[in-house]
Amino acid sequence: MSEEKSFLGKIDRPIFSISALIMVFFVAWTLFQPKTAGAAFSAVQKFITVNFGWSYAIGVTFFLFFAFYLAFSKFGNITLGKDGEKPEYGTGKWFAMLFAAGMGIGLVFWGVAEPMSFYTAPPYGEPSSIESAQIAMRYVFFHWGLHPWSVFAVVGLSMAYFQFRKGLPALVSSSLYPLIGEKGAKGWIGKIVDILAVFATIFGVATSLGLGAMQIATGLNYAYGIPTGLMTSIVIILVITVLFITSAVTGIDKGISFLSKTNMALIAIIVAFMLIVGPTRYILNGFSETLGSYLQNILQMSFWTDTFNTNPGWVGGWTIFYWAWWVAWGPFVGAFIARISKGRRIKEFILGVVIAPTLMSFVWLSVMGNSALFVDVVQNGGIAAEVAKDSSTAIFAMFQYFPFTGFITLVSTLIIAIFFITSADSATFVMAMFTSGGELNPKPGLKITWGLIVSAVAIALMIAGGLGALQTASIAAAFPFMIVMFAMCLSIIKAFNKEINGESVNPQVNDYNPTTTHPSKQSIKESL
Repeated sequence: MSEEKSFLGKIDRPIFSISALIMVFFVAWTLFQPKTAGAAFSAVQKFITVNFGWSYAIGVTFFLFFAFYLAFSKFGNITLGKDGEKPEYGTGKWFAMLFAAGMGIGLVFWGVAEPMSFYTAPPYGEPSSIESAQIAMRYVFFHWGLHPWSVFAVVGLSMAYFQFRKGLPALVSSSLYPLIGEKGAKGWIGKIVDILAVFATIFGVATSLGLGAMQIATGLNYAYGIPTGLMTSIVIILVITVLFITSAVTGIDKGISFLSKTNMALIAIIVAFMLIVGPTRYILNGFSETLGSYLQNILQMSFWTDTFNTNPGWVGGWTIFYWAWWVAWGPFVGAFIARISKGRRIKEFILGVVIAPTLMSFVWLSVMGNSALFVDVVQNGGIAAEVAKDSSTAIFAMFQYFPFTGFITLVSTLIIAIFFITSADSATFVMAMFTSGGELNPKPGLKITWGLIVSAVAIALMIAGGLGALQTASIAAAFPFMIVMFAMCLSIIKAFNKEINGESVNPQVNDYNPTTTHPSKQSIKESL
């Protein structure tokens, strides 16, 4: 028996233990041999990017087309739950939570840094020109738009369907049941898939904790003169850890939901403020122009791999890197989105997960990116120079050119902190689900344990200077998970066709337990 009950509640010992051992190994290696570990991770990342970058370009674009196909196909009216079941969360609350978990802190970090980086170092054309400014905003939309959200949608839809309509546990392996059957899901194939999902989540979140702490430290330095440095970042991680563990223990309804709605309100304040005091006409013109350019060039950008450049360079360093990063975050964000999407129809789910957050991201990116570009392109400012020195200063450096600098710096720092909390909170929740046999409401003890572990990992890596190394390690884990995602697509089509054809329309397999070694009383293979 691999099921164990204690302060942690029910845990799946193989998944929990192996995931923890892998984590300890990588952290120890990075701590004691940071240069060697960093070189190894970078070599793996470079090998995958250079030799298989084309597979990311095709794969992530396939997921986008696949998601829209499902939305507008004959499967679009299938409910992610029992027939007639209503959504568990209202649309506004649902959107706020999925947006906070899916992008959040990354948008704040890169909203200014990325367009300014592309402005001075574009994929093609003359740097620091009007053309490079236009290209910069188009590629920013591309990297934060429909493609990443389609990755989350595919994973989330698959997990939600098999959890809430088929009654299977909240595990990635459950999504492959029509392909690998009960024996495979409960055996070593299922365990490997679930361990891979935990691995990607642990290191992705630990890396983000470190990067987020550094940006909060930068914001506090700009607002209050608090010195930046390792000790400041560690203190921030410790404070945030207490906050996100408290939020995780209080549950989704009270913790993540409240913080997500609060942050949406703060974002609206910043956006409205910048539209009023910033270059309003420039921002609105830029939004319209970039949206049209993005839609017009989306196919070309999706498949462009810079074939005739002997060094993939820009595409490998940005687009392929991003696609790998979104795939690495797929199990974490997808599982969380699945958890909060019970009762929604497939068409509603796809359009809500892909379209709504994309538009919200575009609004934020247009306001922040075009405001920064206006300063440098029109007013000959120096934001790009600041970004070249330290990306974490980008948004705060821009605020120096606008009124009420202290106020907007403070609010932006608060937004980063709350996104920090909600991302870590939802990740802790998902890791507890994955290591408890798919419990939809894992025990607080298990969530606290994972919260402390992830924070310890982040601090250890910051001390060792190994955050960058672990980031590349988690991205390397994305390659095998992309293969899992293709299998999920095939699996869900197989299950949908059986349902549409009237074969076991709504079987509820509530006695299936992935942590036991004996067959379940009801054959799930027959029902799926």
